[in-house]
Amino acid sequence: MLTRIGGLLRKAESTDNAHEAEAFLAAAQRLATKSSIDLAVARSHVASRERRSVPVQRIIPIGEPGRKGLRTYVQLFVAIATANDVRCDVARTSAQVYAYGFAADIDACEALYASLLIQMVRASDAYIKSGAYRAATVVKVVAEKRLGRTVRRRVEVPVAGVTARLNFQMAFAARIGARLAQVKAEVVAEESAVESTGTSLALRDKEVALTDFYKSTSEARGTWRGPQTSTGHSAAARRAGDRAGRSARLGTSAELPAARGKLTGG
Repeated sequence: MLTRIGGLLRKAESTDNAHEAEAFLAAAQRLATKSSIDLAVARSHVASRERRSVPVQRIIPIGEPGRKGLRTYVQLFVAIATANDVRCDVARTSAQVYAYGFAADIDACEALYASLLIQMVRASDAYIKSGAYRAATVVKVVAEKRLGRTVRRRVEVPVAGVTARLNFQMAFAARIGARLAQVKAEVVAEESAVESTGTSLALRDKEVALTDFYKSTSEARGTWRGPQTSTGHSAAARRAGDRAGRSARLGTSAELPAARGKLTGG
C-alpha cells in the first residue's frame, strides 16, 4: 500500500498537467485515508526504495572474438533479456553484450542464460552427431564456364554441418524467446488482476526509469539485426531446434546455478 500511494504521489509531483496532478493526489489521499497511512510516510518509503534500486549497466561476456556461432548465443541472451525487462546493446564482434536494467533482472537473465546455453549447445551437438541433417538438401547457385560464358544454375547440395548447427540454434533461441514472453504476459496479467493500480504503476515507473537510464548511458549506433547465416537455410534443422526449444527447461533463477563466464569450447 505504501508503494501504491507513493507511486501516485510521484506522478502527481512529476506531471506538468495541473488536472492530472490533482487527480493523482486525490487518489493517493483516498488510499492513505482508507489505510490510515500518512502521505509523508508513503513519500519517504518510495524515495527510500528508489535510492536502493536503480538501473545499472553490466557487460555480459559471450565468447572469444572471431568464434563461429556467437550471434546465435547473443540471440539467446537477448531473447531472455527482452522477457526480463533488460535492454541490450551488442558489440560488433558479438563477443559481448551490454545489458541495461535493474541488478536483480540482469542476475535472472544471466542465470537463465547459463542454463539455456548449455541446453542449446548440447541439443545442437546431439543433432549434428545423429547425422539427421545429412538427409536434407539446400539449393545453391553455382557458376560454370560454358563456351567462354559464365552460366549460373541452381543445384541441390547436402546441408553442411555448420549450416545445420546455426539453423538449429537460431530456432532454439527464437522458441525460448516466445516461451519466456508468454510466461511474462501471464504473470503480468495475474498480478494486474490482483493489484491492478499498484502493479500498473510499478511497471510503468520501472519502464520509465530504465528508458531514461538507457538513453543517458547507451552509446550504441545502429540496430543489431540478429544472427545471419550466409551458408544457407535448413528447414529440417530449424524444426529440430524449435522442438528442442519447446522442451528446454525454464527454471527460476533461484533454481539455476550461478552465471557462467564465456564459453570457450568448440
